[in-house]
Amino acid sequence: MSLVVQKFGGSSVADAASVIRVANRIAKYARAGHEVVVVVSAMGDTTDELIDLAEQVTATPPPRELDMLLTAGERISMAIMSMALNDLGVEASAYTGSQAGLITDAVHGRALIQRVTPGRIRSALDKGHVAIVAGFQGVSHSSKDITTLGRGGSDTTAVALAAALDADVCEIYSDVDGVFTADPRIVPAARRVSVMSCEEMLDLAANGAKILMVRSVEYARRYGVPLHVRSSFSGRLGTTVSDDLDRVIPVDPDVTARISDVPRLDAADPSKELPMDITDAPGLEAPIISGVAHDRSEGKITVVEVPDQPGKAAQLFDVLASAGANIDMIVQNTSTTDDTVAISLTLPETDAPAAIAAIEAAKETIGFSEVRYTDQVGKVSVVGAGMKSSPGVSATLFRALADANINIDMISTSEIRISVVTDIARLGDAVRAVHTAFGLDAEQAEAVVYGGTGR
Repeated sequence: MSLVVQKFGGSSVADAASVIRVANRIAKYARAGHEVVVVVSAMGDTTDELIDLAEQVTATPPPRELDMLLTAGERISMAIMSMALNDLGVEASAYTGSQAGLITDAVHGRALIQRVTPGRIRSALDKGHVAIVAGFQGVSHSSKDITTLGRGGSDTTAVALAAALDADVCEIYSDVDGVFTADPRIVPAARRVSVMSCEEMLDLAANGAKILMVRSVEYARRYGVPLHVRSSFSGRLGTTVSDDLDRVIPVDPDVTARISDVPRLDAADPSKELPMDITDAPGLEAPIISGVAHDRSEGKITVVEVPDQPGKAAQLFDVLASAGANIDMIVQNTSTTDDTVAISLTLPETDAPAAIAAIEAAKETIGFSEVRYTDQVGKVSVVGAGMKSSPGVSATLFRALADANINIDMISTSEIRISVVTDIARLGDAVRAVHTAFGLDAEQAEAVVYGGTGR
């Protein structure tokens, strides 16, 4: 039998009925003889509600106390899930992140995992128990304080435990049936992808695809953990994310298969599984683009009339680094009338206030004339390993946007990705136009959003 780590997001455990439904799914794995570790997020919108509560008390909650508050949501979920499983006759024990051995640094709100010592989890499994772990949290090695891993931290918790326990697979459950070629909420014609490489998933996640968090995919790639992304609301097979196609993983409570043999689903009859068709086989060069991602959370800063001299750009980005700004795209435009340049960059909206203040404080040193900022921008990215050897991808992308009368503001490329920044008001139109242009639209609707958030 296999060791399976399963993570259930907030929409999957939103209320008592949802918890019971998920508990029955977990029980099937346990009764089939699998060792099961379950990581749970806070129920529904609990985390957002706790943040709102803190902000009603103070505009600047102390980071340590905020972490103490926010981790309460996952602790509720783990206890309730354990109760539900025990009521079904499946022995289960609940553990906080610290009890599960998630050791982090001392940074509150976005702690990094330093090591995992899952001794108590291993002992529970050896007794035949299902181990239920509160996601999103750990404990600082230096301060002994409770810490949180940041948004989507339950994904990272699950992958970290899977790596430490040498699990056969880490199943990430949400409210959609896997990874699709675009967000089904924006593109109803999006298709499910059966198998995807870690590199492709990393680029999709880094550029706005919220089905998996970037840190969890990085962790999975580093330690060779296969991910199986699927919905907790259906029995359909989802998307396997792995670079090892010969790895054998459980795909159902009593079925195992090689990743390369994972069957696709019949879109016309989702309950029917078909043998993998040769055109769907991983490793073939047919699919150029794996998916289209979008991001609404960035803003754009433009620094105007920067002296066109060596070292000025270095000064600007030193200032941004000291402000903790996470820079995404950069464009420098040389003036045709004087010896100055305009430097534009994108960054998360949350980083913008501190970044702008830091740039303004360095105005005399750098010598620019003005800083401009807008949050009315959105990013569209096309991702696919096939782009490396396929000419014409850029032309197809730009022609699709031109035909839709969508203007391009900035462009960034890598070996397997092209990203463009455009007006946020046209972002949905841009995603749909690009998705259609690359032939990704399904003939029949495949995507079902069972919950509301995708997490």
